[in-house]
Amino acid sequence: MRLLILTQIIDTEDPMLSFMHTWVTEFAKHFEFITVICLKEGIHSLPENVRVLSLGKENRVSKGIYVKRFFYYIFTYRKEYDSVFVHMNQEYVLLGGWLWRLMGKKVTLWRNHFAGSFLTDIASLFCHKVFCTSRYSYTAKYKKTVFMPVGVPEDVFFPSECECIPNSILSFVRISPSKKIEQLIEALELLKKKGAVFTATICGDAILELKDYEAKLHKQVKDLGLENQVTFRSGVPYEEASKLYSEHEISVNQSPSGMYDKTLFEAMLCGKLVLSCNENLRGEIDDMFLFSENDVAGLADKLTQLLALESEERNMQGKQLAKYAKDNHSLSHLAVRMRKELETM
Repeated sequence: MRLLILTQIIDTEDPMLSFMHTWVTEFAKHFEFITVICLKEGIHSLPENVRVLSLGKENRVSKGIYVKRFFYYIFTYRKEYDSVFVHMNQEYVLLGGWLWRLMGKKVTLWRNHFAGSFLTDIASLFCHKVFCTSRYSYTAKYKKTVFMPVGVPEDVFFPSECECIPNSILSFVRISPSKKIEQLIEALELLKKKGAVFTATICGDAILELKDYEAKLHKQVKDLGLENQVTFRSGVPYEEASKLYSEHEISVNQSPSGMYDKTLFEAMLCGKLVLSCNENLRGEIDDMFLFSENDVAGLADKLTQLLALESEERNMQGKQLAKYAKDNHSLSHLAVRMRKELETM
C-alpha cells in the first residue's frame, strides 16, 4: 500500500512538531511508499521509500502558491498513492477531499482536539475514517471515528541514567491558555504555603500571538513569590526531551480531556510519575495520578502526595506507568494499527 501524508512540518529541529519525522520513519516500515506534503520543509533524514514535497512556507511564498502547489502535487502524483492520511489540518481535506474522492482515493483525517466547528463536520464528510485518541475530542462523535494509540516512540523515550532532581516538578507544554499553566502556578503557591520543599520547571515556547500570555505567567510567579521555586526555560529539541523528563520526578499536564497530550506518555515511557486531569486515563492508571479539571486545590493535594512517596514506591509506580504507555500507546503499535485501518476501508 502506498500512502500520502499531509502535515504541517517535517523538521527534526522543530520544537513542537518534530515528532512527525519520527512518525513518518516508523510508518515507512509498514508501507511500500510514502509521499509527504508539508507546509514547511526543514531538516530531515527519512527512509528511501519516503518523498517529501513542500508547499513552500520555508521560502515565505504566498498562500496562493500554497494552494497551487497543493493541487499540483495531489494530482501529479495521483498514481503514486492509494490512501490519504491528513494529520490535524482539516483545511487539506476541505481543499482536496472532493478531488481525492473523484480519483477513488481513501481519505482519512487525524484530528484530536476538544474544539471544532461546522468546517470540521464538512471535512469529515469527505473522509472514509476519522482518527483521534480522546473520547472527548470534537471528532469522537462521528460514526466513522476510530480511536487510536497516541504514538510515542519507545526508542526515543525510555528511562535514563541521568541524575534526577529531588522533589522536582515538570510542565513541558506549548505555552498556551489551553494548557492552563496559570492553574499549576496557583497550585505551586498552595504547596509553598503548606511548607513543601520543591522546584518546578515550566518548559515550552509561545508563538508570537501568545507572548502576552507568557509574560503574565512570569508576572504571576513573581507576584506569588515563587521565583526561587519556579524556573522558565525554552522548549527543547525532540531528541533532548527524554533527558528533560528524566531530570524530574513528576510531570504535570493540565490539558482538558478533549486533548490527549503526547507528553503524558513520553514521561511515562521515561519511567516518571505523571499528574493529569485527563478523563481518558480514568480507570486506565491509578487515581493517585489524576485530579479533577480546574481543581487547583486538588492538584496541589495530589502533588503533595506524590512528592511524599518513598523512592522505592516511586520507582515501582514509574515502571507500571511505563508498561502501560508501551503496551497501549507506543508508536510501533500505532503504525501497525494505521496499516490495518487503511487496509479495511
